[in-house]
Formats: sequence, structure tokens, C-alpha cells
Amino acid sequence: MVIMTEVFNFLNSLSLHSNDTVVVAVSGGPDSMTLLHLLLQLQKKKNINIVCAHVHHNIRVESDQEKEFVESYCKEHHIIFEYLKITEYHKTNFHQDARTIRYQFFEQLIHKYQASYLMTAHHGDDLIETILMRLVRGSSLYGYHGFSRITEMKDYTLVRPLITVTREEIMNYIGEYQIPYVTDMSNYKDDYTRNRYRKYIVPKLKEENSQVHKKFFNFSTILLECSHYVRNLVQNKEGTIFENKTLFLDLWCQEELFMQEQMIQFLLERVYQEKINDIQSRHVQDMIQFLSSGTTNSYLTLPDHIYLVKEYQRAYFTDTMPSFDEYQFVLYDQVLLPNGNKIEKINFTEKDDNFICRLDTSEHKLPLYVRTRKSGDRMEVKGLSGTKKINDIFTDEKIEKRKRDTWPIVTDATGKILWLPGLKKTKFNRTKNGKYDIILRYSLKKEGLDE
Repeated sequence: MVIMTEVFNFLNSLSLHSNDTVVVAVSGGPDSMTLLHLLLQLQKKKNINIVCAHVHHNIRVESDQEKEFVESYCKEHHIIFEYLKITEYHKTNFHQDARTIRYQFFEQLIHKYQASYLMTAHHGDDLIETILMRLVRGSSLYGYHGFSRITEMKDYTLVRPLITVTREEIMNYIGEYQIPYVTDMSNYKDDYTRNRYRKYIVPKLKEENSQVHKKFFNFSTILLECSHYVRNLVQNKEGTIFENKTLFLDLWCQEELFMQEQMIQFLLERVYQEKINDIQSRHVQDMIQFLSSGTTNSYLTLPDHIYLVKEYQRAYFTDTMPSFDEYQFVLYDQVLLPNGNKIEKINFTEKDDNFICRLDTSEHKLPLYVRTRKSGDRMEVKGLSGTKKINDIFTDEKIEKRKRDTWPIVTDATGKILWLPGLKKTKFNRTKNGKYDIILRYSLKKEGLDE
């Protein structure tokens, strides 16, 4: 096949010499078996060593059979076979956790066999799916490019030789050379986001242009070049506008919005490293708004228990919850307050007291915030005309002065107060029979339940 000849020529162009070792990730599916077959052809020409890395994810009954299949194929073709069975997952995000464990295993093999290359069987359709998912989900300038054909890692090179070919072309190659493979039926279920893109969206794009995978590859390449250019600009600002995991806000605020975002993204990659996919574009926008606000000595909660702390003219990332009396959080699913109390979104409750708030978010600018009081705070109390000072409500409710500075207040993105949890509702609160799309609950640490 002409197309696979191009892939083989690419493999042949890599800096591989006699007795060099390549680690290749092989699931047993058609993609990875095609890559393994191509490497066997390269082995005949260059006398390289091939290490097959197979991961048993331990979530399907067929996984044992797939391991035996790959192991048997490797034995037949004199390929070194290495195997990992995952016995425990630590995150709620299965795919992210599985990926982390896989690549830790691959890197162990890189070091064990002193290999310079790790190869995976990601192909052109995979690239289309990845870019589309990140566009919909939100990502960074670098993240939107998907993945590259060649990525230089710390002590090895990650290569995806099949990135220029489609799934259909791979299946044609499989048929032409009668290459055995196994089928993972979970790839056809609509439960997973990638499968839905694969089944319903990518085919429509191919109807418009049968070579659309090449267009996405070119898009990815151009975006990556742009990302590298911007990255160099950002790195030149280290030591002046930011240093390590700290931003100097007086100088940062003077930059254009685009460069502000890129510096934050750069620091996030430093903080999150392989977990950077936990960060979405909305998180960056929330950080921009938080850092540009007039609040000081406060912090923003990010995924995986990371905090962005703002102290006067500097801001920094930490994994230790700060002890400021003043705070400001973006309310996604829940907010854990410094005193252990919690505000969270729930699906249903019959209660309708001051520990419950129902809102119609179409009436407000999102995201919602949970913050401490500010001078002059007023709210439109439900059932009363006009507004009332928050301080007066604290006085009426006989709230101790030491508690007032840390009491949570829920606002929308404009600063409009929507709820004083546990004390008063505003006119924006909706009844159980009214129109609303979220329910908030305020829970106290001692009881763990709303009162």
C-alpha cells in the first residue's frame, strides 16, 4: 500500500541503528498490530530490538484473552513481551488514571531496556477526535493541537507513526497482510465521549472531505508551531513577571489579555504536570477574573486541591489550603469552606429553609461565586422591598462578630448577592414549584447535613 509505504519510510528515517531498542504499546487491536507489523519489517532491515508493552486494564472479561493473544504473537515473532495488569485505580477519572499508569509502565521499560523510542498507534482519526473533544471541552493553545507525530520527552522520543493514516486505511492494510487482531467491543459503546465522536461526527466530516484527517494534521502542525512561538515569548518573561509558581501582579496586569492567559497556562502546566488535562479553559478564565479583581488576601480553589492564592501584588499556586479570613471561590459542584462547612449543588430535596437555595441561572451571569463579605454589601431580602445591609442582617440574627468576616455569601459573576447561606434568601430564590435549574445546599461541618 502506498500510504503504508510512507509510514514505513518515516520509520526508516528515524535515527535507529543495529541493536537499538524500540518500546511499542500494543493492545492487540488493529491499530497497534499494524504498527507492530511495520516494525517487524523495519527489524529485518535495521536489526532493531522490539519490546512489546501490553497493559491489562482489568475492567473487561476479554482482557485475559487479549493478553494471551498478544503474548502468543510476540512469542511466534521473537518479540520481547512485557505486561502490566492494573489492580487499582486511584482517581474518579478512569481514563486519566489509566493513561498515567500506562505511561509510567512504558517509561519503566524505556529505562529497563535503555530504549530511545516509545511508539504508540494513534492515527489520523484519533487526532480528529482529540482536537474536536478539546475544542468542545475547552483547552489551551498547546492543548488544542491534539498530539504530535514526534514529541521529545525528557530522556526518550515519543513517536506516533500512524498519525497520517485513517482507521479505514489501517483496516485495509490488516486485510491485505492478514494480520490477526482482537476487537474491543467497548469501543462501540456510546457511554464514552470519544466513541460518540468516532461513530457520529467524524464520519460526517469525511463525507464532506475524505482527506479531512490531513487537514486536521496540518491544523495541528500549524497550531503547535504557534504554541512554541508563544511559549518562547512567555519564557522570556520568567524572572520579571513570574518566577517558579508565582505571578507578580503589578507587572502581569500590564500585559495584554492573551499573554496574561498564556503565562497562567504556563504556570498551570508546571503545577499540574501530567494532570494538566484536569484544567479546562473555564478554569483559566476564572483565574483571570479572580486575579484582575480588587480582592486581596484571598484564594481560588482549583481541581485536585490546588489553590491560587492572592496576596496584594503577588499570586501563587499551592497545595496547602491558606488560612486567610477572606476568600473567594468559584462554585462548580461544591465549595469546601475553610471552617469545614460546605456549599454544594444537589439534585433534589424537599426542604426549603435558609440552608437551601433554588436559582434560575438564566437570570444571572455565571459562574457563581462564594466569598466573604465586603464593605457596603447589600442584598434584596426575599419578602422585603429594597435592599438591606449584610451587616444589619448579621446584627439582627445575633451573629458573633468573629464569625461575620468568614461567613459565606453567594453571588453571580457581576457580584450580585443571591444568597446568605443559613441566614437569608434573596428575591432571586425560587420556590419548590417555581422555575429553577440548580439547587444549592449549605451543610455544617458538625452535623454534615443542612439544618
